[in-house]
Amino acid sequence: MIRAYEEIVDFIAAGTTPSRVAHFEATPETKERVAGLIDREKTTGLSPDETSELDSFLKLEHLMRLAKARAQTFCCDE
Repeated sequence: MIRAYEEIVDFIAAGTTPSRVAHFEATPETKERVAGLIDREKTTGLSPDETSELDSFLKLEHLMRLAKARAQTFCCDE
């Protein structure tokens, strides 16, 4: 199983440019995985591993939002 946050980690690890950061968007599969985790968190609850996965994703998503805002100062909209 691939954890939702691995997509962001892979994106960072591959190296990037301000333009790519500014335009980064999670895949539909990752969005669906996170939405499912959030829904289950509110209804039936999550396992400790799923809670950790969701927490890690949300922290990285926040970091990516900050990086996207900063990247906008280095590049133009494409």
